Amino acid sequence: MQDPTPERAEASRAAEGGGAFWLQRVLAEAQGSSQLSAAPAEPPAVRVVAVERYLAQAPPAAAPRQYWYDVTLAEGARRHRCHLAPRLNGLVQRARLRAGTRLRLTRCSYRYDEKRLNRGFLCLEGLERAGGDDSSDNDNNSDNNAAAAASSGASSAAAGTPPDGHQPLRGDNRHYLPLWNNEDPYGDMWVADRPPVQVDVDVSKLTNLGHLEMTWRSGVHFHPLLVRILHKSRLRYYGKPEKKMDMPYQAYFEVADGSGMMSMVLWNSLCPEWYHSMKVGTVLLLAKYTIKTSYPFKTHPTPGDSQMKRFATIEISLNGRDPPTEISIIPEEMVKPEWGLPEVKYRFITRSELDDLPHNYSCDVIGLVTFVGRAERARKREHSEDFWLYRWAHAIDGTSDQPFILELFATSQPDVFERIHPMTYLVCTQMRVIQGLTENPSGTVYLTTSNESQIFITGWHKGQPYTKDAKVKNFIKWTKSQSEADQIKKTVIGGYYPFPGPPDTFAKYCKNNEVESVLKPIGEIEKEIEDLHYREHKRIAVQGIISAIRCISYKDAAEVAPGGEFIQSLGGSSVSKEDCVDMGKNEEMESFLEPPCTPEEHQHQALLSKGSSVKGRRGRRDPEQGGTTVSPVSPYPYFTRTVRRKLGLDDSQHGPSEQDKNGQAVSDSLQSCT
Repeated sequence: MQDPTPERAEASRAAEGGGAFWLQRVLAEAQGSSQLSAAPAEPPAVRVVAVERYLAQAPPAAAPRQYWYDVTLAEGARRHRCHLAPRLNGLVQRARLRAGTRLRLTRCSYRYDEKRLNRGFLCLEGLERAGGDDSSDNDNNSDNNAAAAASSGASSAAAGTPPDGHQPLRGDNRHYLPLWNNEDPYGDMWVADRPPVQVDVDVSKLTNLGHLEMTWRSGVHFHPLLVRILHKSRLRYYGKPEKKMDMPYQAYFEVADGSGMMSMVLWNSLCPEWYHSMKVGTVLLLAKYTIKTSYPFKTHPTPGDSQMKRFATIEISLNGRDPPTEISIIPEEMVKPEWGLPEVKYRFITRSELDDLPHNYSCDVIGLVTFVGRAERARKREHSEDFWLYRWAHAIDGTSDQPFILELFATSQPDVFERIHPMTYLVCTQMRVIQGLTENPSGTVYLTTSNESQIFITGWHKGQPYTKDAKVKNFIKWTKSQSEADQIKKTVIGGYYPFPGPPDTFAKYCKNNEVESVLKPIGEIEKEIEDLHYREHKRIAVQGIISAIRCISYKDAAEVAPGGEFIQSLGGSSVSKEDCVDMGKNEEMESFLEPPCTPEEHQHQALLSKGSSVKGRRGRRDPEQGGTTVSPVSPYPYFTRTVRRKLGLDDSQHGPSEQDKNGQAVSDSLQSCT
């Protein structure tokens, strides 16, 4: 009699042929068990090739949004997707389970797939780390392979490279999310670029934004619109466990015609189809759209043309159904002057002008990157699993001895965000000036991205509207007068960048907080550290009596970590035994955490070659120079030995700095793109 279950039948055929894969046999064993579980006696080592994240089903009432993880394991040439038990989620959240990890499966269970008849999957319940972890190799290779990783928009250095087209194993989700944030496109469902089409534009049948603003309440069906995109926002993921939506995405655009500017919203399934193709400067022909009142709390970009009229009461809504919007991209060579579409204008500033600008001023900047830090993550809300992804960079433009200090949050451009490295030409639009804050005692002015910021680097400048700007052309002239070799000597890459520093007085530090909420007892520091997720940092204050101090010279510190490699202390760390979602105890997870390991630099690393002639410049951005910032403690006894043992954790959470290794020359200039 034929086995009706495909997985068991396949395992039986493989076993009869003598070539059964171990994972397939375990799946069949778990499925045949009365408890639907299995605990292999001598499990072989398998390798993790991908870790993927998606929205979990509805949690308890009032609980924050949570996520599930699917893990792809490789056994030889065979790959097998499994679900990670939610109580082990902490392994992924702290980057201890990642692509490249070698592990042994000590306990698993079989779960039936509720979406497909006679189908199921393995759930990983117990794990042990196996020897020969090749994740450190992935760290080195990720620098050289970042281009391939980013081109797919999938950040495969973080999640691995799963087969395309797969859907999550559990729940009703139809797509995965990026591993470390929600703003980036992820997966093959995101269309890279839709080509322009030849469309006959009948101007007599068009309407304009000004007419819509006056007549929208009296109509249901509107005439086609011909507009140009002036601004583009990052993606917004608004998925909720209690709401079943296929593609809960949203993106705002500011579009304009001869009458003024209005917001346009791209909804749900249209985001994967059109988001990449709708660029700043793109001309669109829209039909069968809807008009709605504007969302009152939406951010608004600052237009380059201060005289342009803004219609802020309504917005254009583009939907995939009810009715499906018709969207056409008009090639730039077909755009006629008589259509009256405005050109994209910018607000570029130089570094010499920055210090005189007011707080929150909106501007655009261009510069030569001299420093870029590692990617960091900031929790959006307390106890939330949602994070902002950001990194710091310095850029110079030749007008000042000081660089632009840039706080760059992910702008839904992972292919650009991951490739920012020294000696590239960096353009950032719709940046906000930050100065005069109590939290920034140095008084140093810096710039941060806004919701409508876009980032471009060398290789992405061709065809961009800003290449015609006078200040951009002046910058190109300056770069041509510079010695590339001299500039390379000044570059730095990587490391934790503690900016802005802590206030100079405790009163200023507590200005916006109660002292009780700021001060942390020494006994709670270990818990604070254990709760940190991958590349998350948190600044706290402690009070006590200094019982021991030891001065360590820069030279001695370099000798402790020869070659600038990560200092490993996971084995000696006080690792939480409750490092999982339900805070339950799990012996398998404890044994998985015990061996020392170097966390993989999952994503957003600069493009560096493995062989470097300038390793000696590591440590220029010392992760310990964070004031009262909670960062991994060094192996040096700044505290008593008892306190140091309590504070021990993986130093590699804040990786050391290193100078640009490849000395990559500037391969193209903006001037050649005009």
